[in-house]
Amino acid sequence: MSASTRYSYWAAQSLVLMIASGCGPSTSIDPAKSSAQTSSAAPVSNPPTQGNTERMVRIPGGEFWMGGPPQTSMTAIQESLTPGEPVCSGLLQGFPDAAPTHRVRVDPFWMDTHEVSNRDYARFVEATGYITVAERALNPADFPGADPALLVPGSVVFVAPSEPVALNNPFQWWRYLPGANWRHPEGPQSSLTNRFDYPVVHLAYADAEAYARWSGKRLPTEAEWEFAARGGLDQKGYPWGDDLMPKGHWQANVFQGRFPDSDTAADGFKGCAPTGQFAPNGYELYDMAGNVWEWCSDWYRPDTYHQASLPLTLNPSGPPDSFDPDEPGIPKRVHRGGSFLCSVQYCSRFLIGSRGKGAIDTGSLHVGFRCVRSP
Repeated sequence: MSASTRYSYWAAQSLVLMIASGCGPSTSIDPAKSSAQTSSAAPVSNPPTQGNTERMVRIPGGEFWMGGPPQTSMTAIQESLTPGEPVCSGLLQGFPDAAPTHRVRVDPFWMDTHEVSNRDYARFVEATGYITVAERALNPADFPGADPALLVPGSVVFVAPSEPVALNNPFQWWRYLPGANWRHPEGPQSSLTNRFDYPVVHLAYADAEAYARWSGKRLPTEAEWEFAARGGLDQKGYPWGDDLMPKGHWQANVFQGRFPDSDTAADGFKGCAPTGQFAPNGYELYDMAGNVWEWCSDWYRPDTYHQASLPLTLNPSGPPDSFDPDEPGIPKRVHRGGSFLCSVQYCSRFLIGSRGKGAIDTGSLHVGFRCVRSP
């Protein structure tokens, strides 16, 4: 699974397990009616100075080849695996939703140097009183027949199995956990103590958008994100170049070892890391690979790049609607960058040019964001 799955879907699966009578949600949530999708603007209370570019860098804009990743990088990862070791399906299939590569030009813009942190988001919530999707009560109308007492707010967390498991059932390591949200990232017993410099997580798209609006910024387009992530390098496998581990050193926080039960933390971190723990790319941007996925403003479609018929596409903002054949009818936006759960065995989407996706009413333990500002 390359990114988070629909909030209501995870809630439904949890309810199926919890409700002894066996009754649970019989229909999918209607995005037009779901309170979880509501994107009402947060009250603008004590916003940062408009036009402020503190902790941002100017991205010069320009032309680049969008998409990929290059075959040489995918082949190199496969050749590094031991015989019989599981292989990420994207490496075998060539990440078809990231093809074909095509020429794109973006105008200059400003981008946050780091992923938005818990400290940043706490300032926003303190100033506005904003309540995130994961903290809101579920609508009983979306779960006919379920016990209303079980419809409690929560979010999706990663729970490592105690032993090796087959990789064909993500419910072996993902759980919908009541009480999990940005304040309690690993469940109600956890807190932000010693985590204020970690990226904020468990945010639905509307939650990230509300912060961006309050701060006088916006979420990046997918093209802006990829151009910035490349740091001035074109057609490379990673934000730092072609080699996954230059001089034998990891350059990003991803999953090493046997996925999903044994993270060796060879990169120095088991689970999420504070922002900015690895060297920045050529544009002085941190964590453009690994750590947490980042929301982009584009709707997700697997065929988006096939629509780029011009020799040069200018400032693409994505398709007008969303479609995912894996979950038709569920609107999704693009995720970029991969996370600390990306593994060469299961999800290698820390490779630059690859794409992720997430239902707009969904947050999880490994999805965050950063903002941009037009000049």
